[in-house]
Amino acid sequence: MTTLTETVESIRAGQTTATQTIQACLERIEKNDGHLHAFVSVDSKRALARAELIDNALKAGKPVGPLAGAAVAVKDNLCTDFAATTCASRMLAEYRPPYNAHVVECLERAGAIVLGKTNLDEFAMGSSTENSGIGVTCNPWQPDHVPGGSSGGSAVAVAAGMVPAALGSDTGGSIRQPASFCGLVGLKPTYGRVSRYGLVAFASSLDQVGPFTRTAADAALMLEAIAGYDGRDSTCADQGVPRYAEKLGRSLEGVRIGLPAEYFGEGLHETVRASIDEATKVLVDLGAKLVEISLPHTSYAIACYYLIATAEASSNLARYDGIHYGHRSKNAQDIMELSASSRGEALGPEVKRRIMLGTYALSSGYYDAYYKKASQVRTLIAQDFAQAFEKVDAILSPVTPTTAFAIGEKTDDPLAMYLADIYTISANLAGICAVSVPCGFDPAGLPIGYQLMGAAFQEETVLAIAHQYQQHSDFHRRVPPL
Repeated sequence: MTTLTETVESIRAGQTTATQTIQACLERIEKNDGHLHAFVSVDSKRALARAELIDNALKAGKPVGPLAGAAVAVKDNLCTDFAATTCASRMLAEYRPPYNAHVVECLERAGAIVLGKTNLDEFAMGSSTENSGIGVTCNPWQPDHVPGGSSGGSAVAVAAGMVPAALGSDTGGSIRQPASFCGLVGLKPTYGRVSRYGLVAFASSLDQVGPFTRTAADAALMLEAIAGYDGRDSTCADQGVPRYAEKLGRSLEGVRIGLPAEYFGEGLHETVRASIDEATKVLVDLGAKLVEISLPHTSYAIACYYLIATAEASSNLARYDGIHYGHRSKNAQDIMELSASSRGEALGPEVKRRIMLGTYALSSGYYDAYYKKASQVRTLIAQDFAQAFEKVDAILSPVTPTTAFAIGEKTDDPLAMYLADIYTISANLAGICAVSVPCGFDPAGLPIGYQLMGAAFQEETVLAIAHQYQQHSDFHRRVPPL
């Protein structure tokens, strides 16, 4: 399976064409997606038409973008005016946005070709892509296991070689966890690095868009394309975008990598720990220095996250009421019943659970005790990271306590499912960047990843460390037995 970098270089060199590349991707989708269910929709006609335009531009010697001819997929909570945006929910089953998300605009401006929209946990609420209202996505390494979530469809599309890169969204680990489960690089940029314009909101202070790729070099290419200021998103940072791809070759000599004691305690599976230990040895051999650190408020992160995220979800999803747009119940006699019936019929159980939790946390008499207190704890968690980054250049940890679990294994135990995000949510609460990097396999052949967290707007640091590691490992080159 070719990487994004290899694909782009091959098209530019005339070794293949954009049309041939898209046709090959469509053939792999046709062959594998019937049983993996990565895609919600595929638009082959539009993709081939755009490929022809790029081929004609290259033949004429006209300038093309840095991703010209490369096939990509985008998570189906990113708005597209050329395809429905369903969020894998019955609520938005027929919704066709009148505009494109900022990141979709960026990809197409760079010459990438969006092949289709990928499956997710409904409204991005979940850690396994089992909560999709469209159907469960399967892990290509073992189809009876989950791919992770909520961006499971995007992860599977890349892992199965259907596209060389895809976009997902990460609210508490929804890029990094499926990347780990599927053997990919998955990057959550700093909050504000990438515009959220056109991303259907789950938790607005936590959501961030980022790429799935096979390599850190590919992730750097994708981030260069989508990062940067956008005035349509008031939380988007007005900062210049580094040439990430040019900074990947930096030496790791003297780079300080922190190991937080709180992330290597009870609950971490020995196989995962062993793979991460081997990865740290590689980094030390490359010149990195390991530093023991502490993030003392880590134990509060799960409770803090599930108060803030559900409260913001409760507010953001109030717009889906059967009146303005989306599913409208046919069984209502008045406006109150219309809203209740529309939401009851169209929203799945996990979405309802989070709305109820968030509504309770925001309700009169409980706001100070729950949401306000969680916001204060969030500040302490962010301060932990700020103090740690005074001592280290990056922080290394597990992505998940275990490898991918079996489909259905945790569906009846929401708390166990929430704990799958125990190592990823703190980066969202602190607003920092983080990347998942493949580093091994368990005895059953399921991938393992480690996480690198960097200070705000230090994506070039974590990508450089990941890239140097990948120059001395081959886990990212292995492919599922499809």
